[in-house]
Amino acid sequence: MTEKLLSPLRTCPWPERWLTRILGAALASVAYFVCAAWTGASVPGVLVLGVILLVLAGYFGRRDDPAWPVLLVAVPPAGLMYVTHPRGYANWPDETAWPQQWAFATLVIGAGVLVASAVGRRFRPREEDSAEGVLSAHSC
Repeated sequence: MTEKLLSPLRTCPWPERWLTRILGAALASVAYFVCAAWTGASVPGVLVLGVILLVLAGYFGRRDDPAWPVLLVAVPPAGLMYVTHPRGYANWPDETAWPQQWAFATLVIGAGVLVASAVGRRFRPREEDSAEGVLSAHSC
């Protein structure tokens, strides 16, 4: 079972590959809603969200190509953060600073996901170097 959960996605059939990716994006979205949106972005909620997103990024970094962890793990929370912004609330400190706050949070999430996925890629098993099909000057 562990081999199936940790095998590279490029070796899986396409329905399984896309179902895994959709599940990852859904988990990142649910983690944002549970940890940040419902708790009012409290410090413990944001820290739990960060840990969940880093674990997801490491997992997809190990299993998938380099660009997918950013698309699957960083984009859903960033998009949801932008959409669920509390517009019009009287207790919101400064409405004009929201775009800069959102951009900074998106940058931090994206950078964290890139680092965690790079660490996850380091734990990917090495593939055998195959010289099959490679032309060289000594093969003539």
